[in-house]
Amino acid sequence: MGGRPPVPVLDIGGTHVTAALVEPAAARVAARLRAPLDGRGTAGEIFGAVADCAAALARRAPVPAGARWGVAIPGPFDYARGVGEFADVGKFDSLRGVDVGRALTGALPGPPGRVAFVNDAHAFLIGEWHAGAARRHRRCVGITLGTGVGSAFLADGTPVTSGPTVPPGGRADLLTIDGRPLEETVSRRALLARYGEPELDVRAVAERARAGEERAGRLLVEAFGALGRALAPWLTAFEATGLVVGGSMVGSWDLLGPALRAGLGPVAPVVTITTSERDADAPLLGAALVAGGD
Repeated sequence: MGGRPPVPVLDIGGTHVTAALVEPAAARVAARLRAPLDGRGTAGEIFGAVADCAAALARRAPVPAGARWGVAIPGPFDYARGVGEFADVGKFDSLRGVDVGRALTGALPGPPGRVAFVNDAHAFLIGEWHAGAARRHRRCVGITLGTGVGSAFLADGTPVTSGPTVPPGGRADLLTIDGRPLEETVSRRALLARYGEPELDVRAVAERARAGEERAGRLLVEAFGALGRALAPWLTAFEATGLVVGGSMVGSWDLLGPALRAGLGPVAPVVTITTSERDADAPLLGAALVAGGD
């Protein structure tokens, strides 16, 4: 591939895992494989799925021996120690208290020289800041919408997780709106529960809203208006000039975007609001940069 060796990375989610080789300088994903993963499974099942996906990648493209792997994974997680802190979040409960770094070091091809962990939403926004929708913004915020609400606050490309300009831990999911946790309003689980058909997907609700169903349209307007109201004071406090939205729900941006802008109120005209430019590449690129590949 020429130049510096590509950086091996993992993006571990509640329903799938992606293993990839990334060339950070070129902002290019050179090879990737995606495989299903059950975040509700046992630790052994989760690590088995991750190891199998990484091994399949290594069979397709050589993984440099002793390489530092970047691993994007959702919280709550002790990223410095590589230990899971999950509890009652609907996924990865079996990894609570588990030394994930040690387990992966023994399971990944190479073997790895080190495993560097990063919050998946942070990885997403770092990737977008490096070569996507957040570039040219010194201070920007990223939100990922799916099974939960992921968030990142970046100043000059570095995550900010403490201080008066960000929510506790830099986590938008800890915010409340109308007296309830934000994820009880905006997450996939919450939206479908309120709609009354939990077997559906949000995309299906959006299709019904486009077809003129009042109940579906009202649900989306209320939920994403609430997201805007929750974010508005923090965008102001952080002095953000950009807001990048990613995740599985952005496929319905034609409906969600206007509701979010309305909820942001007077903040909306002073912040550039966009969806992801790099899509699934963004967290892979961000994880590679955190692993030291830039």
